[in-house]
Amino acid sequence: MLARTATVLATLFFCAPVMAQQNVRVRGIVEQVDGPVLTVKSRDGQMLKVKVVDDVKVLAMINASLLDIKPGSFVGATALPQPGGGWRAVEVHIFPESMRGTGEGDRPFDYRPNSTMTNGTVSAADRATVTKGEGTTLTLKYKDGEKRIEVVPDTIIYTYVPGSKDELKAGAIVNAAAIKQADGSLMAARINVARGITPPM
Repeated sequence: MLARTATVLATLFFCAPVMAQQNVRVRGIVEQVDGPVLTVKSRDGQMLKVKVVDDVKVLAMINASLLDIKPGSFVGATALPQPGGGWRAVEVHIFPESMRGTGEGDRPFDYRPNSTMTNGTVSAADRATVTKGEGTTLTLKYKDGEKRIEVVPDTIIYTYVPGSKDELKAGAIVNAAAIKQADGSLMAARINVARGITPPM
């Protein structure tokens, strides 16, 4: 019994630092850069210190259009429920082929109350075109189902291209899934930086 208890305590001790870690979504504007540490002013006004790893992967978010979304494209959409039913896209981001499958599925998102994030493949039946004053509906298919999301002219559409650490400077709009370390600090191995667009925060 004592041996078993000791084993359990040892397991908890060694697992504690891992269990203490958690993902923290960082969105905001870089206020200051001090070596590998970015001071980011978040959308709620907090000043967050984010340390980037030496080999941080930087992806630039650049402008795209609905015409860049083809049947079979793998995309993500932040959407809000509509009063009459259905979902309207706030933004749609087009993943490069190398990122196909990233975060596939439909889940609650922290953009606004009741918002969702849906990553899936555009149905082959969809026509990705839009005319002035009108929208189109994309059917995003994922492993466990599908979701129809309306894209309107003011929906922000962008894609990703390789970025540079040089873009992580004061004034840059960034978002990242940082890891909260056991000591409370934030660390990021990948950061998305806006290049010529203003993505929704």
